[in-house]
Amino acid sequence: MPYNTPQNQPLRILHLEDSVVDHELVRLALQKSGEPYDLERVETLEEFRQQIQALSFDVILADYRLPGFTALDAWHILQEQPHHPPFILLSGAIGEPAAVSAIKIGMSDYLAKDDLGKLAQIIRRAMLVHGIRREKEMADIELALSERRLADFAEHLQTTMEQERAAIAREIHDDIGGALSAVRFDLSWIGRHSTDPLTLGHVSAATEMLQHALEASQRIMMNLRPAILDQGLVAAVQWLANGFSKRTGIDITVHAAHEINALPKDVQLVAYRTAQEALTNIAKHAAGSQVTIDLSDAENVLTLEIKDNGKGIAPTEQHKPKAFGLRGLHERAKTVGGWLDVSSQCNKGTSIILSVPLLPALADAKQEME
Repeated sequence: MPYNTPQNQPLRILHLEDSVVDHELVRLALQKSGEPYDLERVETLEEFRQQIQALSFDVILADYRLPGFTALDAWHILQEQPHHPPFILLSGAIGEPAAVSAIKIGMSDYLAKDDLGKLAQIIRRAMLVHGIRREKEMADIELALSERRLADFAEHLQTTMEQERAAIAREIHDDIGGALSAVRFDLSWIGRHSTDPLTLGHVSAATEMLQHALEASQRIMMNLRPAILDQGLVAAVQWLANGFSKRTGIDITVHAAHEINALPKDVQLVAYRTAQEALTNIAKHAAGSQVTIDLSDAENVLTLEIKDNGKGIAPTEQHKPKAFGLRGLHERAKTVGGWLDVSSQCNKGTSIILSVPLLPALADAKQEME
């Protein structure tokens, strides 16, 4: 397996060596490999620094002990370069501990000077490993960038959804709510000006249905744009719990040591939406009879836990491709610097915990209030 560069150019090798004789022995060993190469020798740290800054090398060979310094000093200088080539120790007997230490800090390999017959093989292996490591680093960087783009998109999507929800809530309030209120006034007028029992019966039935429609529109508006948050997160969570209990018949208990104040709007909204989504999932899937919500800001961390005694969530369900509910909660938590923990046991229920550090959040809240 040749160790040529991808352009089939001679391999550029920088040799840090104070002995001309040892340098020539290296040159002879490379000539026997039959591979084209350019070998350049330097013997001081300053020359080494100048060469690696001015030129690009494919591999570096270095003696361990040189006059006034060691290969470790050269290695530290090499680390200043953004993309450095593999670094191979080519030295006399330096002792196994020193060689192992050199490998541990990142040097590619070690070869004794009396074993130069293996030099070509060592270079090939070092370049192969270095290339694999470099590809992994690039893949990790690309993965991190991809995850960052995904997080940014998730945050943008959440913001857009909240804006659309607010717009829909305003339309319901202004258009549908206004129309329903006008109908109620007309029904009241008919009821006051009619004595026909049949007509009054229809008016009564229509008024009752209208009241249900008004309540439904108000509930939808609250779900879309939780104005209840203006009264504080505890009040908003309690309102969610009361509505959940009325709709499902499931007992729910809210524990909050005190009213939590001075939270930025985005943190409050994330906590509210987390509780809302968790309760929706419980109603649909948990098949439980009891829900407990714990809310606190102890130790400068906002903690919201929603726990049920239902059938639990199987691990395969949590990680299936279309499990967007929990995945969305994880991404939503990240938008405010928080995280989500989900624990579940078969037939023993599920616990969803949102944690958000409050120190920066409180500082931002104070700035908003000033």
